Amino acid sequence: MKKGGISFLIILGILAVLFLWGVGGYNGLVASQESLNKAWANVENQYQRRADLIPNLVETVKGYAKHESGTLEAVVNARSKATQMTVDPNNLTPEKLQEFQAAQGELSNALGRLLLLREAYPDLKANQNFQELQKQLEGTENRITVARDAFNQEVQNYNTLVRRFPKNILAKIFGFDRKPTFEAEKGAEQAPEVKF
Repeated sequence: MKKGGISFLIILGILAVLFLWGVGGYNGLVASQESLNKAWANVENQYQRRADLIPNLVETVKGYAKHESGTLEAVVNARSKATQMTVDPNNLTPEKLQEFQAAQGELSNALGRLLLLREAYPDLKANQNFQELQKQLEGTENRITVARDAFNQEVQNYNTLVRRFPKNILAKIFGFDRKPTFEAEKGAEQAPEVKF
């Protein structure tokens, strides 16, 4: 073989290795992005579960606390706002995530005030439906926390992948951008003050 033929084979071999590396790297980025999207869907699923429980809880409380309409309206309005808020995980920005968190935080605060009504109404506290709904909401809040933690872990894995050299080159070429994580809301380190 001539020198030019060997050089061509070496160049062809190098290009084949680079191509295979690029395909593998791209597929790894896609797989990580899909894991992140699945984790986001799990977060939304748990928030939806909570939103679905709220109407039953509100109806149960209405029978016992007729003059607490302000609290009940706050819960219904916060639920409406929270369920209208949707975020596409592919276009997740810190601002959109913060807006989503604010809507969910407003709902959490309204629910907290609603659940505190059980102290003012002993009959409500003893109501089996209320107790069951309260347990389901508490369980759902735990599920939300677990889903948010899993999402944050997927975001960390994804962000690490898109920032590491040399995959960061592929990430930049194909538009794989860093994603934000859930963070504690401002003032979360202080216990909320609830007044009726």
